[in-house]
Amino acid sequence: MTLFSKIAAGEIPSFKCAEDENFYAFLDINPVVKGHTLVIPRKEIDYIFDMDDKDLAAFEVFAKKVARAIKAAFPCKKVAEVVLGLEVNHAHIHLLPINSEADVDFHHHVKLTDDEQREVAAKIYEEFKKLK
Repeated sequence: MTLFSKIAAGEIPSFKCAEDENFYAFLDINPVVKGHTLVIPRKEIDYIFDMDDKDLAAFEVFAKKVARAIKAAFPCKKVAEVVLGLEVNHAHIHLLPINSEADVDFHHHVKLTDDEQREVAAKIYEEFKKLK
């Protein structure tokens, strides 16, 4: 079981932003910007482009809803989508609220307390629930 599968199963604590039966979204523990969210499939698959077309399409539709919730919770110009996937062997999408391309800098991170992360996740989750 991957680290992300354990997070989605509740075996490892996370700051949940959204979920359904197939996907789970939670705050990155080392955020690039406030609201930096990871979206994962509950089904373990290492590489996003190994997903079958139907699952990949559903994954992107779920990520789109999470992005809309992020933008509503933290007004920004856009929500960036980044797929890297080398550090954790579980397909995932990074969603980052941005006002410029400079905001997508994985060499710089913001420090947020657990209380701040809880507040951020709660805002995103509340906006996500409105979209259903």
